[in-house]
Amino acid sequence: MKKPDVAAHASHAQMLRHTIAPARLRESFALARPPSVRNGALAGGQAALAVVLAAGALHYSPWPEMAGFAGLGGMAALFGRFGSPAQCRRIVFAAGCLLTAPVALLSLAAWFQLPMVVMLLLFSLMAGALASVAHRTQVGAPGAVIFVFAASAAITPIDSASLWWQRVLATALGALLAYVVCALTDPLRDQSVQPAAPVAQSTTASPLPPLTPGYAPSQSLRVALCAAIASLGAYALGWSHPAWAAIGAIAIMQGIHLPHTIHRAWQRTIGTIIGAGIAWAILSTHPDFWHILAVVAVLQFVTEVIIGYNYALGQMAITPMALLMTALSGHAGATEMAVSRIYDTALGALVGIALALLFSTLDERMHLARHHSGKH
Repeated sequence: MKKPDVAAHASHAQMLRHTIAPARLRESFALARPPSVRNGALAGGQAALAVVLAAGALHYSPWPEMAGFAGLGGMAALFGRFGSPAQCRRIVFAAGCLLTAPVALLSLAAWFQLPMVVMLLLFSLMAGALASVAHRTQVGAPGAVIFVFAASAAITPIDSASLWWQRVLATALGALLAYVVCALTDPLRDQSVQPAAPVAQSTTASPLPPLTPGYAPSQSLRVALCAAIASLGAYALGWSHPAWAAIGAIAIMQGIHLPHTIHRAWQRTIGTIIGAGIAWAILSTHPDFWHILAVVAVLQFVTEVIIGYNYALGQMAITPMALLMTALSGHAGATEMAVSRIYDTALGALVGIALALLFSTLDERMHLARHHSGKH
């Protein structure tokens, strides 16, 4: 008899009121207990080592400008932190492929000097495909947003075939080093640990709507649309890094249910503002390559230790790390990049929340209504 009452309060307008309720902001600051600090620290150490080895190797090669792409490939070590060593190796290999493939495909498109609007549309389609493949292959945390971040680095124009294969081989080298590092150090993992349920799930007695077999294709379309609206919107506004807006929107869309999606929006926005300030402070000192790489390694380790407690804490480290990795590729302008990151993230969060509410099912909205009622 209670379900009809809940359904009556599960309209899109009512969901918008639940979204901006002070309770959502308070919940976003809640601390969770990570499934394993040991495994998080190990994953952070593995990724930091792979990134340093890959980017450092490219720095001393004839192609030092490709160090950033090598570092992107090294982020494959972030995946596969749960399960047996064989499962972890399989997941890291799959993650390496999902990092290298979008770099290869979008760099090929960039070689043809296509207009930026076309490149952003291709990037959005790629983001949707990556979200679907990441779900189907079950690579797990940290999810498709890492692959989309790699894709965003490849949309900058190139003018020769040599630059194309340099990008691809640099990314593949980073992924290979990540695989080797993980294979050598995975025995240190606590293999008995399982991923933790999201905080929002544990704070309400109502069950989550089940994922249907059509989840991956529908999510792919949502992610592609979300990326296109966010990136093209940022481009229309004249912002210099429109793909970053798409990354912010996709990160919000990775929430597994509406309360979790709303929490991610608050956490990502707040964490990005603080993290962008940290990045500005670091980059304004004009550090050299090795100082940047050392800070990236430290931030990578710190991220994996603290993000399990709260996603906003992780964003405070992820944001400067992403901006510093962009700087490894030769981009300058500390103030411009930091401010752009804040604007792009805010726009992405708005787009992500809007589409999550727009495309939500009645079951999902009822879940948020029950969750909201349980907090009052």
